[in-house]
Amino acid sequence: MDLNARQLDDAFACFRNAFPEAPCDDAAEKVLRGWLNAMVLWNKKLDLTAARTATELFDLMLADAFAIAPLFPAGASVVDVGTGAGAPGVALAALRPDLRMTLVEPLAKRTSFLRTALASVGRTDLVIIRGKGEELPAFKGDLSASFDVAISRATLAPADWLSLGERLATKTGSVWVLTAREVAPSDRPSLNIQEARTYAWPGSGVERTATRYQKTAT
Repeated sequence: MDLNARQLDDAFACFRNAFPEAPCDDAAEKVLRGWLNAMVLWNKKLDLTAARTATELFDLMLADAFAIAPLFPAGASVVDVGTGAGAPGVALAALRPDLRMTLVEPLAKRTSFLRTALASVGRTDLVIIRGKGEELPAFKGDLSASFDVAISRATLAPADWLSLGERLATKTGSVWVLTAREVAPSDRPSLNIQEARTYAWPGSGVERTATRYQKTAT
């Protein structure tokens, strides 16, 4: 798979049309283009993404972030657990440069890619941690390392992710679940659904649901 300028131009026009509220300015697009181009280059030697076409790549890497970027609090600290090649965390950080983003990924080849790709587009402000969510200081009780927003995509089953995400979020933080199906209400008394947004990936038309569980102090 290769990308050319025309494919990228068409993709960003499509995504801006599909998600008009997403704050995708020229600076964000420049970061996203550099990241996607680097991903395609690295993917020729390393298995960074399951995408096999440009359309699949755009859907996988951009759509979820475009859908939810307007919904995050200003200046929030965000952790993306199991980010892989950077979705949705890198795209969120590009669209919302005010967010303080931490990317967590256990595989060395992916964290190496993220460090190189983000340095090449001037986004060295993102924190990249090689490891699992269960290994983060916040999970071990260090509240100074907790996050306003915890997010993950398909790393764990929703119930398991809610359990982990709740430990990573601050007392009044939130946990996002991104799935291809509706998520049932949480059976955890300290997590309540505050909003759910259903949308479609522009390329494939696959329906997605992003659900925000708000953590309430107990």
